[in-house]
Amino acid sequence: MAQNIYDQPDFFAGYSQLGRSIEGLDGAAEWPALRAMLPEVGGLRIVDLGCGFGWFCRWAHEHGASHVLGLDLSEKMLARARATGPGITYERADLDKLRLPQDSFDLAYSSLALHYVEDVARLFRTAHQALSPGGHFVFSTEHPIYMAPTRPGWAVDAEGRKTWPVDRYLVEGPRKTDWLAKGVVKHHRTIGTTLNALIQSGFTIGHVEEFCPTDAQIAARPGLAEELERPMFLLVSARR
Repeated sequence: MAQNIYDQPDFFAGYSQLGRSIEGLDGAAEWPALRAMLPEVGGLRIVDLGCGFGWFCRWAHEHGASHVLGLDLSEKMLARARATGPGITYERADLDKLRLPQDSFDLAYSSLALHYVEDVARLFRTAHQALSPGGHFVFSTEHPIYMAPTRPGWAVDAEGRKTWPVDRYLVEGPRKTDWLAKGVVKHHRTIGTTLNALIQSGFTIGHVEEFCPTDAQIAARPGLAEELERPMFLLVSARR
């Protein structure tokens, strides 16, 4: 089973205080870019891979999706999601071992969950067979440049300039970091590995974006200016 870090009390308490945990999609700077990559969700059968607190599930339900299934490994996350409203099915699932019925969804969505998955090629194959022909797969994941460092963090020179040092970029595999709790395991892959795994699973890639905040976003939240120094998120849309 994948590491269930979100059910650890210290991690869950810290995660619950993040802006995206409190404000939902409006607190996620990458959401406008990710939303622009989505098809119209009205009438679609949707699965959310790593649904967390269920923010996207509720958005899709409110925008007319015919069926929404939210999957997550964390019981704490699912309990919070289930408490926020009816009309959505939530189930516990390990994305590393996931099985889904064939031809059962029109859209597979995933937000910042794939970097916790060890065998992402297997998950891509699972998503591909679960989608109807022409179905969409839209996801975000931590950018490999953000994930690659063995000691992630800004380096600041004598003049106060911040840079993001990258080491062992081409050495793929687990990275253990201390973020909200000690020993959080994420799985680093290059952009090429991720995109080629999609292609080999049968997907056609439609759009790839390395998230960059807009001028308007930086004006509203000046702290986002540091995101211009390195991409934090990789956003991808693909079709079956």
